[in-house]
Parts: sequence; C-alpha cells; structure tokens
Amino acid sequence: MGNRRLFSVILTVLLIVAGAGPAQAAERQLLYYNHSWGTFDRATADAIEHSSYLREFADFEVRTTTGADGKVWTGRYLRGRETYLELFGVGDVPGQDGELGSAGLGLSTERDGDIDTVKSRLVAAGRTPFEFLQTRDFGDHKPVPWFDALYLAEQYDRFGAWAMEYRDEYFADPRGQTGPARFPGDVSRDRYLPDRYKDRLMRDISLIRIAVTARDLAATTPLLRAGGFSVRTEPGGVVATRGGTTIRFDEVAMGQTGLKRVEFSLNRAVSPHLEVLGNSRLVVGPGAHAVWAF
Repeated sequence: MGNRRLFSVILTVLLIVAGAGPAQAAERQLLYYNHSWGTFDRATADAIEHSSYLREFADFEVRTTTGADGKVWTGRYLRGRETYLELFGVGDVPGQDGELGSAGLGLSTERDGDIDTVKSRLVAAGRTPFEFLQTRDFGDHKPVPWFDALYLAEQYDRFGAWAMEYRDEYFADPRGQTGPARFPGDVSRDRYLPDRYKDRLMRDISLIRIAVTARDLAATTPLLRAGGFSVRTEPGGVVATRGGTTIRFDEVAMGQTGLKRVEFSLNRAVSPHLEVLGNSRLVVGPGAHAVWAF
C-alpha cells in the first residue's frame, strides 16, 4: 500500500510541475460514481429477481453477501463496465436499510491512496469523516478486506453516501474475479467489475436520481465536493456532475424518499422495449439509451 500511496503523491507533484498549480492540482477528480442501491416493495423486488429480460439486458446476479461484523444482505445486481446497481426488497438487508424508501450511494477512487486525499479535503473543510473497513466472506468464515470507506453521518434518515477504495487483498483473491492492474495503484471500477457487460445491452449508468431528506442531503454534498464533483443547487434539490455519471438529489419529506430513476448507456442501439417489473417500468431504446423509473 505504501508504494502506491507514494505514487498518488508523485502524481500530484507532476501536475504542479506541468503547470496546473497547487490550487488546480487539488481539484483533481478523486471520486467517481461506483454504485447505488435502493430498497423496494416485495412485488417489485421479486419481479426483478425472476425477470428473464434483465438477464439479457445486463450482467445480472442475485447474491447473498456476508460483510463486516457478520452483516448479511441479499441483493439483485446489474453490472456494467464501470458502474452497477444494487436492488433490495424490504427486509433483504438488516436494520433501517431494509425499510422501504431507503437508498445509498458509493463513490470510489481509481488510484490507490486517493481516499487519503479525500479525507484531507474533508478535514480542511471542517468535517470529521468516519472510517470503516468493509470485508467480504466468501464462505470459508475468513473475511477478506474488501474496501476502505469514509462517511460523514453516523445517523441518517433513509439515505447514506460513502467514499470507498478497493483493497489490494481483495484484488489478490481469485474468488473476487477481478482483472489485472493496468497501471501502478490501479484500484479502478473497471478492474473490479467483470467484462460480461460486453455480451449484454447495459454498458453503464449515466444518471441516477434519488429522493432524500434535507438532513441526508446536507451530509452528502460535502463528500461530493471533496471528491471533485461539480455540485450545483437547483429548484428542489442538488445535481452533481463530473466523473461520467450525473447524480440528481431531490429534497423531500420522510415517506417520499428512495431511488427514483436510473438512466443507462447501452452497448448498441435498439428498438423501443417496455418491461414492467412490479411497480417499476424499464424503457429500453430507442437508440443506445434506457430509463428505469421506480
């Protein structure tokens, strides 16, 4: 880990030498949209789980995972080249995350050591980030370090966001089915996700829209800014851009929260197709674009 963190420092120095200047170098994009999750009614979750169409649309998997402290969750996963979606039904994940209208957002680094810079930016902005190591148990009861995480809110209403950086130990474990490093310190989303997306329609997530409370939104925007996103306030919410995926937050009251809309880029243009999945509607095409409304 030490050599790769040194690489991150060297990269910043090179940016300065190249003429970016210290202030501009500090604005380098550090975090990118990795995945988001949402908890839905049982009818919708079951329809997603048993859909034959989704298995054609995306690299699709239903998986039960054991994480840190023995926490177990069952998710429905749609994976692209660099981004993915994680969908739960009520009760599929313990605690309040398993309640209807809960959602989350993971933002990850591409280079090892960048999460330390995110932490430094948060501290400089007067924030106190909390640190967490997520592990994954592949079934042998020997947890493998999965990713390091930072977050700002220990208590939240229905939504939480975190910064994450994949660990070398996870990439070294063949059970993770990850790819080889393409450059020193490569902890990228592309390396983490398999290449099965090439044989499906879904390429990546281009836009995500989540309804959150004012308290949860206030705990999220500093993390976005520290990660290098461009954050602007619009009527009714906040929009974050840069990093390939547009993230839209609508500020709502309790009882109205949740993952509301996902837009996808596709590997090829297709004719229009409508797939009704429980109380959600997935519109694929026309062209190389799809929209899933919840």
